[in-house]
Amino acid sequence: MSQGSATQGTAEALSGAQGDTLLGLATLGKTALALALVIGVILLCSALLKRVGPGRTGHNRHLKLVASTAVGQRERVVIVEVEGTWLVLGVGGGEVTRLHEMPAPEPQEPAGPAADADGFAARFATAMRHNARNKFTRSDKRSGEDV
Repeated sequence: MSQGSATQGTAEALSGAQGDTLLGLATLGKTALALALVIGVILLCSALLKRVGPGRTGHNRHLKLVASTAVGQRERVVIVEVEGTWLVLGVGGGEVTRLHEMPAPEPQEPAGPAADADGFAARFATAMRHNARNKFTRSDKRSGEDV
């Protein structure tokens, strides 16, 4: 009987330890889930702020950045379009200097996005046929060598 009660006591101790382990894992899982939820909310809020953030109340219809290039570590030359006029500005060292002013060129009609897409599609199809032809030609040569 003493051996049976010892075995029963050991079994109860093991089941208590397993219960504590399961309880600890459940708490750890809940904590991890809560942390993932908080991180998800933070990422969602940052995405929303980027899309509809402060200072994005309206589009800048009058001001458009046409081009920009760096001419030094902190200096840039920027072309800005303001109501049909291009301003060439030098930006650097906390200063903005107007370098030149000229009328904006008339917007050129694009050759057509369909023409560009067809050109790319045609080149892509040609490249795919070329690659397929090379692949099958090589595999036929290899299979001929094995025979």
